[in-house]
Amino acid sequence: MSEPTPAEAAAIEGELRLLDPVVRASADLLAALLHPEFREIGTSGRLWDRETIIASLTARDAPRPGPLTASRMRGAQLCTDLVHLTFDTESKGLRSHRSSLWRLTPQGWRLYFHQATPFVDDPFLDDPLTES
Repeated sequence: MSEPTPAEAAAIEGELRLLDPVVRASADLLAALLHPEFREIGTSGRLWDRETIIASLTARDAPRPGPLTASRMRGAQLCTDLVHLTFDTESKGLRSHRSSLWRLTPQGWRLYFHQATPFVDDPFLDDPLTES
């Protein structure tokens, strides 16, 4: 696999920051990473916008899932100001395939769109993300 472009590296860095429990608990840190037009389709299928996801993650009684571990993160720079990331996460045995779009703004790279889909390993299926 080739080295990530500077844009891909910036998106990966931002994505890893968003997995940090300290960042996830801070409205200011989240706001700095989320695009003003941010949208998400969560693992439950719920649709989120920037304001509701920040409020949900930073609420005093917000569930704290524990550390999220990322694996198989790959980036593709689609154009000068857009990067697509795909990766998997795991937390307390729950696993999700994830896809994110990062857009370059005057303030830097911001997460524009994110989708997470829960999955379980199926030993009978080939994994298309595994390199041959």
